[in-house]
This record gives sequence, C-alpha cells and structure tokens, in this order.
Amino acid sequence: MPVIVNETKRKCREGKITLGSGVRMARTVEVGLALKAVGFDWLFIDLEHGPFDLETAQQLAIGALTQGITPLVRVADLSPHLSTRILDAGAQGIVLPHVNSAEEARELVRICKFPPEGGRSSGGGLAHGRFEAMDAAQLLADVNREMLLVAMVETPEAGENADAIAAVPGVDVLLIGTNDLSTGMGLVGQHDHPRVNKVYEQVIAACRKHGKTAGMGGSYAPAMIERRVKEGIRFILSGSDLNFMIAGAKAMAEAIRKAAG
Repeated sequence: MPVIVNETKRKCREGKITLGSGVRMARTVEVGLALKAVGFDWLFIDLEHGPFDLETAQQLAIGALTQGITPLVRVADLSPHLSTRILDAGAQGIVLPHVNSAEEARELVRICKFPPEGGRSSGGGLAHGRFEAMDAAQLLADVNREMLLVAMVETPEAGENADAIAAVPGVDVLLIGTNDLSTGMGLVGQHDHPRVNKVYEQVIAACRKHGKTAGMGGSYAPAMIERRVKEGIRFILSGSDLNFMIAGAKAMAEAIRKAAG
C-alpha cells in the first residue's frame, strides 16, 4: 500500500479551506477521532507552548494518521532534532514559528525533507508507510510528497519578506500568527489595525503569486474569519481543545443554572 495521503495538503493544493485545532491539553488518541468527527482537517500539536513530551506527541500523531486527520506539530525553533524526531515518529508536517526570512524557510525544508529535496537523515521504520515493505527510495519520495511545511509569519519583517518566503520550494503554507504579530507591534488584540491588515495583504498576495496557501491563527471572531476568507485565507487555526472545552462547559453550566432557576 502507498504512503498515507496527507488530506490537508491535498485540499490545500485544490484551494479548499481547511480547519485545524490546537492540541495542548488532550493526552489520548481520542482527540483525533473527536475533532475529525466534528469537521476538522488537521491537528496542531503544540511543542512550542504545549506541555507534551515527544512520546505523547507521537501517540497523538500516530493516532491521527489512522483517523483521517492530519497531524501537524509546531516546534519551538529550527533546531533539527525538534523537527526530525517527531517527523520520524509520525507527524505529517511541521509548523515553524517566527519565520522572518527566506533563509530560515529554506533551512526548514533542508531539515525536514529527505534528499534530494533536503538533507534529512533516514532512520527507517516510518509509520507513514504503515510499516509495510516498500522500496526505500519510493518511501522517502512519497513521505516528502505528503509532508506539509508551514512557516509562521509573526512580525512586520516577515510580512515584508513574504514574497521571498513563499517562493521557497517545499514551503506549503504561510500561517499568520495574529496574536504575536499584533502584540509585537504594540497593538495587543487589535486584529483589524491597518498595520496588521498590511501583513495579511502581503502574505495573501505572496501565496497567490507562488501557488502557496495563506493561513491565519489567533484571530477567532467569526466576522473577522469571514472577512479573511474572502480576502484569500484558506488554512485556519480555529482554536484549541482547551478553548473548546471551556466554551462548551461554560455554555452547559449556564444553561443548567438557567433551567434550574
């Protein structure tokens, strides 16, 4: 059987909207099933801010591989072992925060992709191929093909360099981290400020020019999401398991207390 298809990457190539949920609280493989059942396309397993160790992230990723939802992992920085170990363990993509230049984007590709597209070492035993016997060269080529690499744009500098970042072969998505972007500008929570909007314009234009996918995270007001989708955003980080639990629990508690008088 072939390597497991990255359905999120397929939808990105087709220009479709995909939805992701951050995972920072869940520890068991049910989270993939649950989020797939309610309509999400990808998991955003957070090793930058989340408390997971590698083994827990692996269990979440392997579970997602078999559940039809794409396991993406945000690492803390460009240190090679942060990306390669979780990719070996089952992730179908890496999200790198604070990408400010094409050089950093090229380094992400070099770290994550097997030769000839990159310089990653092959350790064998990849779950992406279901551990079935495959031609080794074909396995690595297929894993490269199905890998989704996401560069986060979180500064005005990155916005200015969006065209160069989007031009890097192997980078699939430019994901605007709206919270860090606005906070770094001294505009905490002002997601509709002209300076924030300028970065959105730069990223969306760059992605259109180079055939990449523009994404957003950290901005969850429905009206703002609707606007950004009309502008060209297609890859949407829609919240996290913690946010959803708090919102659902709050709504239920309020409903019961209202019913009980």
